[in-house]
Amino acid sequence: MTWLTAEAPLIDWQQGLVTFPEQVQIASKEEADLDPLADLPPQYHEFARVFGKEEFKVLPPHREYNIAIDLIPDAKLTPGPIYGMTDAESKALKQHIDEELATGKICPSTSLAGAPVMFVKKADGSLRLVVDYRKLNDVTHKNVYPLPRQDDLMAKLQNAKLFAKLDLQWGYNNVRIKEGNEWKTAFRTKYGLFKYLVMPFGLSNAPAAFQHFMNDLFRDLIDVTVVIYLDNILIFSEKPEDHLAHIREVLSQLMKNQLFCKLSKCHFHVTTVDYLGIVISPAGFSMDQKKIKAVMSWPQPKTVKQVQAFLGFVNYLRCFIPNFSLVALPLHNLTKKESPWSWGSLEEAAFQELKLLVTQLPVLIHSNPKLPYYLETDASGVAMGAILSQQGADNQLHLVAYMSKSFSGTKANYDTHNKELLAIIKALEEWRIFLEATDRPIQVFMDHWNLEYWMQAQTFNQRHAQWRIFLSNFNFEIHYCPGKQSGKPDTLSRRLDYVDLPAEPEVMLLSEVFANTSEAELEIVTDIQAKLREDPSLKPIIKFLTEDADNAPLLIRKAYRDYNWEEDLLWYQGSWWFLTTNP
Repeated sequence: MTWLTAEAPLIDWQQGLVTFPEQVQIASKEEADLDPLADLPPQYHEFARVFGKEEFKVLPPHREYNIAIDLIPDAKLTPGPIYGMTDAESKALKQHIDEELATGKICPSTSLAGAPVMFVKKADGSLRLVVDYRKLNDVTHKNVYPLPRQDDLMAKLQNAKLFAKLDLQWGYNNVRIKEGNEWKTAFRTKYGLFKYLVMPFGLSNAPAAFQHFMNDLFRDLIDVTVVIYLDNILIFSEKPEDHLAHIREVLSQLMKNQLFCKLSKCHFHVTTVDYLGIVISPAGFSMDQKKIKAVMSWPQPKTVKQVQAFLGFVNYLRCFIPNFSLVALPLHNLTKKESPWSWGSLEEAAFQELKLLVTQLPVLIHSNPKLPYYLETDASGVAMGAILSQQGADNQLHLVAYMSKSFSGTKANYDTHNKELLAIIKALEEWRIFLEATDRPIQVFMDHWNLEYWMQAQTFNQRHAQWRIFLSNFNFEIHYCPGKQSGKPDTLSRRLDYVDLPAEPEVMLLSEVFANTSEAELEIVTDIQAKLREDPSLKPIIKFLTEDADNAPLLIRKAYRDYNWEEDLLWYQGSWWFLTTNP
C-alpha cells in the first residue's frame, strides 16, 4: 500500500482512527488499488453503498423537498435557439443524453418550452453541459431561502482539531422536480427535445431549494459536528475520540436518504482541509494556494465580462484582503452599465494591486470567545475599514478578519464624525456573531478622540438615537489612537487617489439628553416606518431601493436617484420623507 508509506499517518489502534497530518492526495489511476474502496477507511466500509458508482445511476425518489418551478402570472415560455457545436461537443452531447436517458434523469418531451444548451470547459479540461435557463429564470418566482454566510460557517470551527470532508455526487440531481413542473425544464438539442425529472444546474432557485433540503436532513447535526454549504459537507470534531462517531452519523443519514458521495473528492481524519477554497486547520484559516496562483497568472481584462469574472474570483478572497472595496473600486466602476470602457492607469494599478495583495494573504486565526476582541476602525471621505484581532498563544495580536466598505447614498454625505461612528456600527454588524454579548469589553480603537465620548453625542438626531440603541447590545470601550500610530485600519479606508472630506464642527449635547429623548423619538420613527410601507404610491420606490437598484434600467435609476432607503426610512435629497394625512 504505497499511500501508507507516502502519507505516514498517525494510527490509533484502540480507537480505530487513522489521522493524517495534511490533506491526502488521491493516487493517480496507474497507482490506485484495484479495489474501488481502497481509499475508504475500513471503519466505514459498511457505508460502501454511499460511495458506489453504480448506486447513483438510478432515479432518486420523490421527497417532500421536490423543487417546484412557480411562474409569475401570465408568464409564457417559448422555444430557444439551437446553438452550433463542434464535433467533439456533439459527441459529448449525444453521450450525455444517452447516459441521462439510461438513468431516467431526463426523458423525451413535447413541451412548448425549450431552453438552448451549450458546453463549458471544467478545470480538468472535460466538458460540462449547461442549459441556458435565463428565460425560465426571468419568469420564475424566487425562492428566498438563505444560504449560509461564509464567516458564520467558519466561526463554528474555532475549536475543531479533526476534519472530514464529503462531496455529494451530482448534488442538485439528488432532488426531484415536482410532478407537473417537469415540462418547464425542457431543453432543445439537435438530437431532440428533452425534459428533466431531477433538479438540473442552472435553475435560479436550485441553490435555495438544495440548501433547504440539506439543512432539514442534518438539522440535529448542523453547527454541532457539521457545517454544510450546498453539496459540500464538512464534519469537525474537537476530540479525536469522537470523530469516528461524528462521521458515522453523517454517512448513516446519507445512506438512509439515498445520497451518494464521490470518494475521490472526500477526505477523512485530516487536520488540514480545503473547504470552499479556504484552508482550515487548528491554527486558523488561510487561502488555497491554487487560487492564489490563479489570480497571479490572470491576464489583463479586455472586456467588461472579463473584469466581472476577475472580480467574482477575487471577491471570494475579500475576507483575507485589506482595503478590498477601495482597491477594487476602479474595476467595479468599469462594470456599471453607464460607464464607457476605458482601461487606464487607475484600472491597471487596481488590477496589479489586487494581485499583489493576494500574494501577501495572512493566516486568520480562529476566534476565541473567552479572550477579548480588539477592533480597529477608520473612515475616510469615501470608505471605511476595520480589523478584528485577538491575542494568540504568543501574546501577540493576530488577525481574525478584515472588512472594508465604500460609502454610498446619503452615507457619502455624512460628516467625518458620523462616518467614524458608522464605521463602528458596520463593523459590529459585520462581526455580530463574534461580538454580541461578549463577557469582556471589546477594545475599540479610533483616531478621533471625541468619539471616546459618543454618549455625549454631537448634533443629536434620530440617527444617533437608533445607533445608540443598537450599540447598547455590545460590551465595548472606545480608545483614542491617532491614525499614524494605528496604521492598519487607516490604510483600509484611504488611497492616494481619493481625497478626504474636511471635518465639520458640531454641537455637543449631554448624555442625559440623549438617553431621555431616544425612546420617545423612536416611537415616532416606528410609526413613520409602518406608514411608509402601507402607502401604495411609495411601493415602487421602496421596492427599487431595497431589492436590486444596481441592475434596474437606467431610466428607473435616474428617476429615483434622489431617493435613498436607510434605517427603514425613505430619504429624499438627504431629508426624511414624511407622509401627510388629512384630519
